[in-house]
Amino acid sequence: MTKFDGVHEALAEALAAKGYDSLTPVQEAVIDPALGQADLLVSAQTGSGKTVAFGLAMAAGLLGAERRLGLPGAPRALIIAPTRELAMQVRRELDWLYGSTGAVLASCVGGMDARSERRALERGAHIVVGTPGRICDHMRRGALDVSALEVAVLDEADEMLDLGFREDLEYILDAAPETRRTLMFSATVSKEIARLAGSYQRDAQRISTIAHREQHSDIEYRALLVDQADRENAIVNVLRFYEARNTLVFCSTRAMVTHLTTRFLNRGFQVVALSGELSQAERSHALQAMRDGRARVCIATDVAARGIDLPGLELVVHADLPVNKEALLHRSGRTGRAGSKGVSAIIVPFSARKKAERLLGLAGISAEWGSAPSAEEVSARDVDRLLSDPVLTQPVSEDETALVTRLMQTYDAEALAAAVMRQYMAQRSAPEDLVPVSPDGAKPRARVEFGESLWVALTVGVTGRADPRWLLPMLCRAGDLSRRDIGAIRVQEEQTLVQLHADCAQRFLAAIGPERMLEDGIGVTVLDKAPTGLEAESAPRPARAPRADGRGDAPKPRAPYGEKKPYRKGQTFEAEGKPAVKPWAKPEGKAGKPAAKFGKPAAGAKPTAAKPGKGGKPKPKGWA
Repeated sequence: MTKFDGVHEALAEALAAKGYDSLTPVQEAVIDPALGQADLLVSAQTGSGKTVAFGLAMAAGLLGAERRLGLPGAPRALIIAPTRELAMQVRRELDWLYGSTGAVLASCVGGMDARSERRALERGAHIVVGTPGRICDHMRRGALDVSALEVAVLDEADEMLDLGFREDLEYILDAAPETRRTLMFSATVSKEIARLAGSYQRDAQRISTIAHREQHSDIEYRALLVDQADRENAIVNVLRFYEARNTLVFCSTRAMVTHLTTRFLNRGFQVVALSGELSQAERSHALQAMRDGRARVCIATDVAARGIDLPGLELVVHADLPVNKEALLHRSGRTGRAGSKGVSAIIVPFSARKKAERLLGLAGISAEWGSAPSAEEVSARDVDRLLSDPVLTQPVSEDETALVTRLMQTYDAEALAAAVMRQYMAQRSAPEDLVPVSPDGAKPRARVEFGESLWVALTVGVTGRADPRWLLPMLCRAGDLSRRDIGAIRVQEEQTLVQLHADCAQRFLAAIGPERMLEDGIGVTVLDKAPTGLEAESAPRPARAPRADGRGDAPKPRAPYGEKKPYRKGQTFEAEGKPAVKPWAKPEGKAGKPAAKFGKPAAGAKPTAAKPGKGGKPKPKGWA
């Protein structure tokens, strides 16, 4: 058995059974006999084995010289984690580490059944793992008794403070015995972390295993410059270029997670989403799908992916730039864990290059700058993978001999090779054609002039609100095409004419099936020849004279206005057959006299006699 100096015997056996042959720096540091039972403030890089480290550090106080723990009662150890996923991951690690000691573990995690958790706490537990909010809830309800607590562990303490759990942490630590041992683990030690440690730790020993020159030695950082419109296409090409066993794509918002998940599912990728809007069951199922190989790409927000550990995570893609250097290190730290190698690809729109350079500089990261993999590079990588696939070099088994012989007798070598190639490529999404981007900016996309091509007519046109902006992606999805396979798109009144490259014609017809139907009941008809009459429609507009300042064409001249006549006071307008009048003159009254104003008689008017009204009363005098 491998010898682990300073590790409790029962835990050393568990490490050996798990395949450990040595400890990481942080694990060796926390079991130093010189530390005794002192409080610890530990900062270590992500993926350095911190969970096993505090599991080893707790053993001396919990087990002492014994190999097994006694009967469970009030918890003796409490581990607090910022997220549900991290808490469940910590429990899984401690399950195998303390498996031979008879330790009973309980969890208090938000989103899980609180009644089941209360029943588990009533039965007794040695170690409790949970999130701050749910732990406080059980404590206030009297289900969790921390009076016998011997050690409290704060995992990812910096993240818990960022998420606003300071009051919950203070409530838990204030209720715990003052004689407890407090272990605080954090990727960074900010002023807030130092202030919290000063309030709830006694003469804590500071441990840091972060070596600046070796911090990112297991991670290859690549900053990929892309055109703003090609951000999502670049992610597609990155996923296709590496084809990692497991990939984590980070987004800044839940809406972006939903959008990318939908698009990549349509492109044929095995994708799951991980965001705060999902239920605990949905998030657990997503992570389990990544662990058992049913999914290979997880699209997540920073908070949802905090602290998760996926086996074989080889690639991290930053779809959106991280907000700060801590987020960059946390995201990238999901790969390159425990000595394995990984790639962290940062998608950088050209307009955000300066921001990305500052971010990398603050994090102390030297990244390799370049362009996203082009469609040609992805295709070349596919060929290399196909030729080196182990399935081509495996010997033929006895069960396969009969069918192999029959295939060789029926088809020649060229047909069989073509079938292998087609089968291999059909399982992969077509790469995207990207705008070339250099340090000077994006270059204009070269127009592909089709030679031999196939024209098809779609049964939707202007009357069906056809638009190339949604027709193009639909053709790519339903017809197994890429953007470079499609030429002109001409929307007419009742139909839309589409030009396809001749090389993809058979692939397109095979994808849409014998019914020749796309999505939403749109039919496809193959034309015998290229349609006529499109030359005038696509003819360039006539050239204009350049502007005087050299900035583009001169504006189109306008028709001159008619001659304007100056206004003269007192001018008159003559109508046909009528005398000239002044339109603003006041109307005249009877006998050519001016009309009366309200309440006053006109000149020459006579008053009318009063007439009796109702009740014999005379009406007031008025004017005729």
